[in-house]
Amino acid sequence: MITISVNNKKHQLNDDVDPETPLLWVLRDTLGMTGTKFGCGMGQCGSCTVHYNGEATKSCQLQVGSVGDAEITTIEGLEGNGDHPLQQAWKEHNVPQCGYCQSGQIMAAAAMLADNPKPTDDDIDLKMSGNLCRCGTYQRIRAAIHIASASKEASS
Repeated sequence: MITISVNNKKHQLNDDVDPETPLLWVLRDTLGMTGTKFGCGMGQCGSCTVHYNGEATKSCQLQVGSVGDAEITTIEGLEGNGDHPLQQAWKEHNVPQCGYCQSGQIMAAAAMLADNPKPTDDDIDLKMSGNLCRCGTYQRIRAAIHIASASKEASS
């Protein structure tokens, strides 16, 4: 039996969950955490980004059997009530259009801000380059990250 920790809660998976199943499908289909989205299944779009021990990781490329004792954080666990500075900045700047990629975008941005609380435009462009937005809201994403960075700084 596989046990994984997601959003600070241990989950024992049924024996019918194949250890080679991508974490994405375990999160969505087994645990019912549908905030993590399926985009391409090849690790190219970033829609399925979660935190794996704090690092932005594409969950479609991570087999559940290899998770071990790592802590997985999904968009549902980023901030229980949606008040994370990034979530607030996303709303303030009307970032989403279709919204499909946004949970992955926010998770990638949160991991970046944890490592670099005051990123430059170049830092943001580099770190966010693995997350695609078909609607092209990159300027609003960058602006929201700067706003979140400033609000995190103010609250520190």
